[in-house]
Amino acid sequence: MTPNKIEIIEYTNDLKEAIKLLNYEWLEKYFRVEESDIKSLSNPKEEIIDKGGFIFYAKLNDEIVGTVSLLKKTENVFELGKMAVSEKAQGHKIGTLLMEHCLDFAKRKQIKTLILYSNTQLESAIHLYRKFGFSEIKLDEGLYERANIKMEKHLL
Repeated sequence: MTPNKIEIIEYTNDLKEAIKLLNYEWLEKYFRVEESDIKSLSNPKEEIIDKGGFIFYAKLNDEIVGTVSLLKKTENVFELGKMAVSEKAQGHKIGTLLMEHCLDFAKRKQIKTLILYSNTQLESAIHLYRKFGFSEIKLDEGLYERANIKMEKHLL
């Protein structure tokens, strides 16, 4: 049996639907799809890339099974968001690989701080963030209805 080949690739227009499908899968399972999700996930190029952000995908044996974005907030601060791994691909350490890729990429781009918003009910995600050195900070109200925790990591 050949080992599973996992590759991290950048956004292309032909992968536009993948970010939406992967995120809707977990949002519908745990919460609900909010207006801001519909807007950004339906128009990822305009809402993320064209605003200075980045989108990455994880391919497992040539199938897109994970995604993560870096959304530009300021010159030095980006939000790690829109992270999703398909249920069928969980257990392959794809979240870890996506996180490592984002951190390496952010350091190369000299991004100083990464922030993220999550929900403590997503225990495996919170565990992953803590493992990579994110720590809890004061939550701004109103960005995401589902968010009950904000975390950050200083890179430089």
